[in-house]
Amino acid sequence: MPAPANETPDLANERVDHRFKGLPPDAEGLTVAALSAQRRNLFTGGYTTPVLALSAESVEHNLRLLETYAERHGLAFAPHGKTSMAPQLFERQLAHGAWGITAAVPHQVRVYRAHGIARIFLANEVVDPVALRWLAAELDADPAFRLVCYVDSVRGVELMDGALRAAGAVRPVDVVVELAAGATGRTGARTGAECTAVADAVAAAPALRLVGVAGYEGTMPGADAERVREWLHRLLGLAADFDRAGRFDPAIGEIVVSAGGSEWFDTVAEVFAEVPALSLPVLKLLRSGAYVSHDDGHYRTRTPFNRVPEEGALQPAFRLWSQVVSRPTADQAFTNAGKRDAAHDLHLPEAQVVRDARTGEVRPAEGITVTGLSDQHAWLRTEPGADLEVGDWVGMGLSHPCTSFDKWPLIPLVEADGTVVDHVRTFF
Repeated sequence: MPAPANETPDLANERVDHRFKGLPPDAEGLTVAALSAQRRNLFTGGYTTPVLALSAESVEHNLRLLETYAERHGLAFAPHGKTSMAPQLFERQLAHGAWGITAAVPHQVRVYRAHGIARIFLANEVVDPVALRWLAAELDADPAFRLVCYVDSVRGVELMDGALRAAGAVRPVDVVVELAAGATGRTGARTGAECTAVADAVAAAPALRLVGVAGYEGTMPGADAERVREWLHRLLGLAADFDRAGRFDPAIGEIVVSAGGSEWFDTVAEVFAEVPALSLPVLKLLRSGAYVSHDDGHYRTRTPFNRVPEEGALQPAFRLWSQVVSRPTADQAFTNAGKRDAAHDLHLPEAQVVRDARTGEVRPAEGITVTGLSDQHAWLRTEPGADLEVGDWVGMGLSHPCTSFDKWPLIPLVEADGTVVDHVRTFF
């Protein structure tokens, strides 16, 4: 990978202190590297509850699975980094063959660049002149840095071009026209005519260069395989129309066609296999990001591997551990993890296992259900016979990895026997 524009911050030498919840109090002042080298046990090594753990084995499994999946289907891969905002995971994704990393907003691009990411797909239209001035400077300072950005309106193109020229940009910003996933979808131009108008505006904008087409099917209202497939065919048709009209300068070297969140990448792979012959090679860019940690809720039920099991299976990597702090009645208990600790925007956590405070043995959380979250408490309903006492640790599965990573700035990476082998730094 080309040298980064900025010196990569040394996360391993960051000091452990009160900023990082769940870490051992007696590790205060140690570097992250020194704490990781001690290979403490998550349960007996001084970690305090609540504490979020990331399975070392599951993360490695998931990285390998998507790497081989992309290779098998002839796809380039730019996983969406906003899922984790964890540079250590970015490095591992790149080591497992990723073309680059996808961002949603300019701040994320700044984080990526600070940690040496050389190829970034910015899946949004940027109209903030301050952000565009920074992007222009970053591109001009590093010839090896490649950025591809959405455009979806003539007005947006005009604002981008004006801001970049005012900033004295030397290199044009590569852009892809975003096709909306449905008439009532999220962002993106709705019709072929609107897409053509945006492409015409790019052609008239000296600070921009058209390199392809893209979109995101994950927020399509009422999405199913048939509707996603129809939209993807429209996307390929748009690329072919632009190519026939001579809209792509041969100097770009390749035409970018990009889609694919974490719910429909099997359909993306199927349709992208049908990309017609164009005047230039086609970079078929998949952007699924939630696969690294997977989850125990939203994506577990929607992963394409459920539909095509012969391709493999992702493994949930998160487990939130909290302790029972109150057992006021036979059918109720409370642990010390709440909204500040557990993702809850899509589904409540799922009680999976109990670690006995007396013996250290781990057993299934039979008859135990999370029914609600307060700021710092999980509400548990316990069925008759449920074995649960004050002091027991409850391990919970989480839904929606994006907001799980957001709540934990330093996450222990834990092997199956409880050994902490590293700590993953996240940025919001």
